[in-house]
Amino acid sequence: MDSPLALYRRYRPETFAEVIGQEHVTEPLRAALAGNRVNHAYLFSGPRGCGKTTSARILARALNCERAPIADPCGECESCRDLARNGPGSIDVIEIDAASHGGVDDARDLREKAFFAPVKSRYKVYIIDEAHMVTTQGFNALLKLVEEPPPHLRFIFATTEPEKVIPTIRSRTHHYPFRLIPPRLLTSYLTELCDREGVAIEPAALPLVVRAGAGSARDTLSVLDQLLGGAGAQGVTYDLASGLLGYTPDTLLDDVVSAFAAGDGSAVFGVVDKVIETGQDPRRFTEDLLRRLRDLVIISAVPDAAASGLLDVSGDQADRLVAQVNAFGRAELTRAADLVATGLTDMRGATAPRLLLELICARILLPAADHTTEGVLARLDRLERRAAISGTTSAEAAPAPAPVALPAQDRPAPSRSERAAPELAEDPAPAPAPVPAPAAEPTPAPAPTPVPEPTPEPAPVAAAPAAPAAPSSGLTLVDVRRLWPSVIDRVKTVKRVTWIHLTQNAQVVGFNGAVLSLGFQNDGPRRSFETGGHADIVQQAVIDEIGANVRIEAIIDPGADPSAGPPPPAAAPAAPAAPAAPEPGAGWPEVAATGPATSAAPAAAAAPTSAPSQQRPAPGPDSDPPPWATEPPPDDGYEPGPAPEAGSGPAPEQSSRRARLADYQAQAEAHAEAPPEDPDAHVDLDADTEVDAESSAELLARELGAQVIEEIPRGG
Repeated sequence: MDSPLALYRRYRPETFAEVIGQEHVTEPLRAALAGNRVNHAYLFSGPRGCGKTTSARILARALNCERAPIADPCGECESCRDLARNGPGSIDVIEIDAASHGGVDDARDLREKAFFAPVKSRYKVYIIDEAHMVTTQGFNALLKLVEEPPPHLRFIFATTEPEKVIPTIRSRTHHYPFRLIPPRLLTSYLTELCDREGVAIEPAALPLVVRAGAGSARDTLSVLDQLLGGAGAQGVTYDLASGLLGYTPDTLLDDVVSAFAAGDGSAVFGVVDKVIETGQDPRRFTEDLLRRLRDLVIISAVPDAAASGLLDVSGDQADRLVAQVNAFGRAELTRAADLVATGLTDMRGATAPRLLLELICARILLPAADHTTEGVLARLDRLERRAAISGTTSAEAAPAPAPVALPAQDRPAPSRSERAAPELAEDPAPAPAPVPAPAAEPTPAPAPTPVPEPTPEPAPVAAAPAAPAAPSSGLTLVDVRRLWPSVIDRVKTVKRVTWIHLTQNAQVVGFNGAVLSLGFQNDGPRRSFETGGHADIVQQAVIDEIGANVRIEAIIDPGADPSAGPPPPAAAPAAPAAPAAPEPGAGWPEVAATGPATSAAPAAAAAPTSAPSQQRPAPGPDSDPPPWATEPPPDDGYEPGPAPEAGSGPAPEQSSRRARLADYQAQAEAHAEAPPEDPDAHVDLDADTEVDAESSAELLARELGAQVIEEIPRGG
């Protein structure tokens, strides 16, 4: 049994009504045929496979139909049967392929035969296909005949390049330009043909067939014919079409687009590697990615583009595109599409297309490295999307103001007590503990003097915690970990000590929508984080960067792995038990607890200092702060006096170190008692710098395990 004809031959139109997508040509021709106003020469131009030669045959049938003048051939007369789809042909309708018969000799032969009358039809019709292949000499040989043909002669030139037809010939014809067939029209036409053939085809496969045909009816039917020949019992499936036609599967495109939206570089480059490993062409993948981004850009501008027919996609694919658009901003999509389009142009003739594809992906993932307007808008889109995760802005999400540490340049001028004891002014004082300090030399005990009871300061009232974010905000632990680097960057601009905790001690280990848990490997850093007010700073940074108002919880998690560098020194441990009071005359004063405001002056008066430090004048209004006010005391071997007797105090090396620490604290407190007149010249001991971490109170707490309080005279 003979094999069936190709689809484009079996379903070739026989009337103008069957020609699809060319109504702007067929309707005027039908009107001219019906009104008997047919010209002697026509020029049909347009892309390949769009119906030029088919329309020329239909025009010849209509001209020679026994019922002429008629708009469409009747299909019943002898001429119509001869020129039918499977007819034997007519001797009076001559088709010439100009690609092989375009020379001057062929034109002369045609001119000699054209003057003979038709054998049995009304007109002798010459259909010259690929007319642009006729040489200039051949056109010149035909010029006189085309300009003044005999009454029985008609010419129809068909070409894909009408500009190559010499102007003298083109000016003597009626020019009808054919166009590519719209995708939606081709889709419905293919569905109808599959019904006629009795073969099922998945809706998701139809766009691939239409795309492969590129608007050409003949090419599209050729692709469909190939798929129908290889279809199994399930018909033409999407997997079959994507595999045979070489297009990127939608699953890969969905994966790479989702990875771009999440900023997941590992997933993006994993998709690129999969493309190469499966043998796909990087250029085709880049082209398919650009098409997908184009669809997303259209949906972001027109949400109902798929339903209105603006995009030719299936229903389930339209739902996926809408979900992907919600993860992007318009500026991000436009920037990504521009980068892919530029990279696709650079891939033409490139010897390393994979490298170019990876560079394109890297540029899309790093909008922060793009200082153009598109890069700034892309970063703004990300910030707005993060703020919209919880559905509220930072101001709306926090009903009560939370304490926030401002940068050093934005802080108000500190008070005298805050400059004298920065750590005590920031945090409430814990339980008092006596601190031993060596005296310069043993002195007789003074007469007991009454010491007034210190007035306890009211405990600071903590700000009411902000209401936690509702779990229904849609924020997950994965989202928090993905956005956590931005939170750390925000904290770094607020307080460096908090930033050190987050980068070297803590890790995000849990999130339930209302509480964000930070895991610490040791209890020391955890307690330092809780007592230092760092949780409030982190909470505000989470509000600003992620848009979720959550409570920060510090827990011990042995599995937590700090993200960078060695851990900082452990936080100050709890104050050790007070040593036994020395005997009178041993040189160790007694101390008692006071508040931050009353401890500065007595401590300055009682602490042993060297002679130069006692004679230093107060700085003037125009002088810079002395170095001893902002720098730690040098290790110059300073000895305050004779070592205490055995059993009455610490070792000589420890005594010398404690004396230097006490001397440094007294100098700082003395400087705080006489601030400069110029408010810009004061020393901000609470500045968030490296010196702040080495202040005297913190050194005493870390090295000696105690807290500086007021000294009580002996016998008091």
